[in-house]
Amino acid sequence: MKKLILLAVLAGFSSMVKAQSQDFHSFKFDIGLGYALPSNGSGTQAGATFTLQPHYRLSDGFALGLRMEAAAIGYKDNTTGNVKVSALVSGCLSGEFYLSNKGFRPFIGAGIGVFDQESASGNTNNNNNNNNNNNNGLNVSGRTSNFGGYPVIGFEAGHFRMSVEYDFTGNSNNYAAFKIGAFFGGGRKKK
Repeated sequence: MKKLILLAVLAGFSSMVKAQSQDFHSFKFDIGLGYALPSNGSGTQAGATFTLQPHYRLSDGFALGLRMEAAAIGYKDNTTGNVKVSALVSGCLSGEFYLSNKGFRPFIGAGIGVFDQESASGNTNNNNNNNNNNNNGLNVSGRTSNFGGYPVIGFEAGHFRMSVEYDFTGNSNNYAAFKIGAFFGGGRKKK
């Protein structure tokens, strides 16, 4: 069985080497920063996200990657005074399909992986004294890990990158992310 798995891995690597990108450099590294909009809660909502993502181009039109992202999302219900802030860290395998080989390269893609989360919630109303402990009603959740995924759509132009994605985190903290960034490497090969 081990020999069969090793043989399958070697065959996969040899096909990756043979199917490299013809017009673009094979390796690229994306850095992105963006606005994250949580889908749960009511009232004022906000968030931020930071992404690092190395890619390997299997062809000019398809790249495999590993997305590492940190996001902080929160909301405040102005009526009740309830506040919740969540910190999410994810590691996802990703695939992106490029729709053009020109200078403007729109793409679609998706990723799947693990989302770790910790949250803190409380109430900002001074007259809400239902909780008699010393933390003034601040509740901190333990770390949870869930399997999740995301679809993404965007474009690259030169070394500029812009994308929109929706992260399904495997719990109630799903969020949309609007990102801008740049990538290093992966540009067009000189002929």
